[in-house]
Parts: sequence; structure tokens; C-alpha cells
Amino acid sequence: MKISVIGCGYLGAVHAASMAELGHDVIGIDVDPARIESLQQGIAPFHEPGFDALLQKNAPRLTFTTDMSAAGGATVHFVAVGTPQSADGSADMTYVNSAIEGLTPYLSEGDLVVGKSTVPVGTAERLSAKVTPTRALLMWNPEFLREGFAVEDTLSPDRLVYGVQEGKDGDTATAILDEVYAGILAKDTPRLVMNFATAELVKVAANSFLATKISFINAMAEIADVTGANVTQLADAIGYDTRIGRRFLNAGIGFGGGCLPKDIRGFVARAEELGVGEALSFLKDVDDINLRRRSRVVDVLAEELGDLSGKTIAVWGISFKPDSDDIRDSPALDIAESLARAGATVVSADPEGWKPAQDRIERAGLSASLTTTTDHRAAVTGADALVVATEWKVFQDEDPTTIGALMPGKLVVDGRNCLDSSSWKDAGFRYRGMGRA
Repeated sequence: MKISVIGCGYLGAVHAASMAELGHDVIGIDVDPARIESLQQGIAPFHEPGFDALLQKNAPRLTFTTDMSAAGGATVHFVAVGTPQSADGSADMTYVNSAIEGLTPYLSEGDLVVGKSTVPVGTAERLSAKVTPTRALLMWNPEFLREGFAVEDTLSPDRLVYGVQEGKDGDTATAILDEVYAGILAKDTPRLVMNFATAELVKVAANSFLATKISFINAMAEIADVTGANVTQLADAIGYDTRIGRRFLNAGIGFGGGCLPKDIRGFVARAEELGVGEALSFLKDVDDINLRRRSRVVDVLAEELGDLSGKTIAVWGISFKPDSDDIRDSPALDIAESLARAGATVVSADPEGWKPAQDRIERAGLSASLTTTTDHRAAVTGADALVVATEWKVFQDEDPTTIGALMPGKLVVDGRNCLDSSSWKDAGFRYRGMGRA
């Protein structure tokens, strides 16, 4: 089947290559010429494990262009553009609206437009009115990608969600997308078919639940810090309860990235627009707890070192999570910037996130006091303290004795509770975790 993918950012590019992996001929379309040129040359414009190989393997079935007219002749059109956060917290629908408007002249009767972008509930119903006059069909098929596992999550998802109109059109849309995903469905992947509104809510509801779970355990870490309890052991204990589960109960400096923070704020904004804002008022507390965790690291350093002005602090981690170069709403980068603003000299190390962070640091006017590197050992050389802010495996596996020999100050703040505290203490470090001693 010939497929177009509108939007070739993180979601769209991975989806395009994955659809080619399933045997389809795919045309990826994006307004960014540099991104398109990179993809056309088989070079990933971002770091994602396994994506480079997938892109190169399927090059014969993949084409990338900035020309929307190239979508003409495709049967299925995936819309995978971004919905960034607006100043008021709501989702900015500019790119989704533009994609649909640009695509409609090239739609034919019987085509299927498949929305994958995370959108406010009610969007699909509104856009359907724009697509229907072309005699094409619209459905919503939310994505559930984890950065670092995006290829796996696209080709082997834990479920497929179809949002369709009731009646014959919905049945037709379902049959077409079943054909697209035949290779995935053959693995007995659960497929849930529902109306537009429910499908739109699935993604934001899932992310809101995960964010709530993370902020809950971080709230427990705040209690543990003042009572002497160990939040990691607490999480282990309650995680054995099958109603709760252990996943996403890792206390630390909180969540970031381009999904969870944006989605919970957008969900709150949409609920308020619908007149049911009180239903999601708790998500404001979830957001507040999450942001508070970042300032906690600065507070711990001040408790240990006093005035941070003139201190040299190494920060291991820049990207919001390991195996990614994504710095959007990154707790690690926020902490590094806060330390620099407090007068410290900061060296941040990250295997992938260092490069995209440079532009942001320069725009913030912090490049004189905040530098980046890929060399985490160089970052700690001469440092008064070390903050572990992203749990890359290379950081977790590091020998604390080796690191201690490079640092005049023997203080480590484990912002992700990912280090073996005993071995760092044995190496002479003062160890401060998040909710654990």
C-alpha cells in the first residue's frame, strides 16, 4: 500500500520507517528542508536506538520531501505533526490544522486520513468536517511511544487504538487500517475500536496517570527526606501490590520531555474549556510536585556547600531521559541552568544531549558559566560536587573510586536514585539521594 506521513519529526519519521518495514511504500512530508535532506540521505536527525538501521534498511521503500502534492496517490495519510504547548497551557493546533488544510487538495475518494498527533478531545470531530467533502475518511490512531524504545513500540505495540465514526464509514476505516497494520495484528496485538472522543482521551489519560504515579512517589520522597524513611524500599513494598505495581514508582527529579508535562497541562486546559476543570484540578498538584523536584537538587547542594557562587559542579545528564538526545522540558538541563544562575561553574555531560543543549544555553546567556561535553569524567575533574540527573547506564556503571580521584569535593547528589549508594560511600563520598540516605 502507498502511504504518506505528514510531519517527520520524532513521531512521524519513526512511523514512516516502521511502515516501510511492514512492506508499504512510504512518502514522508515535512516543512523543514534540513530534516528532509537528512532523512532522504538515510541519516537520523535525532538519536533513537535502532532508528538509523531501520531507516537505512528500508530506504528503497522510503522517500522524503517538502512537497505536499507528493501525498497524491497515497491511500492512507498519517498526520503526525507536533502540538506544542501554548502560553496558556493548551495544545497549539497550528500544525495539525495546517497539515489537514494542506493535505485536503490531494485527497481522493476512499482515502483514509489517520491522525496520530496528541490532540484535545473534540479535534477529530472538528477535522472530520474538513475531510468529508473530499469523500475521504478520517480516524484517530493515537501513538504510545517511549523515547528510547520508539521503534519497538511502533512495530510491537502493547495495543492499537482506533477512533472511528459509527456506522459504515467506521467499518471501512477500520478495515483499511487493519490492512496497514496486518503485520502487527498478526502478532495478536490487542486492537480496540472506539469513537473519536474516547480515542483522543486514551493518550492524555494514560500520560496523566503515569505522571500522577511519578509525582506520587516523589511526594513520598519529600516525606522520606524529613522522616528518615527510604523511598526506594517504600516503592518496592507498595509495588508488590498488584493493584499498584512497581513501574513508574521511581523517585527522583521528576519527569520531562515533550509529552508528559505538555499533555497534562493541555488536558487541564481542555477540561476547563469544557467546563469540567475541577475534574482535573489534581493534575495541577502533579505538575507542581514535579517542578518542585528540580529545585530540591539545588537546595540539597546549598545545604551541603553553602553559597554556590564560585563552586564547580558537574552534572551528569542533559537529555530528559537516557538513550535520547531530547532536551525538551528536561529536568537535568533545568537544574544545570539553575546552578549556573546561582553563580556556580557548571559542566554538564551527556552522550547525546550535549549538542542540542548548546543553542539553548547560548540563548539563555549562560554559556560563560555552563558548558557541555560528552566526557563525563572530564566533567567531574576539579568539581566540588556531582549531580546525577539522567540515568544513562554509563553513569550508573562508573567506578566511584576513579571518579573520587578526579574530584576535590566528595559530594554526589543522586537525582535519579540510580547509583549504588554503598559503593559511593565506601569510596569516601557524601551521598545524597532523593528520599533515601
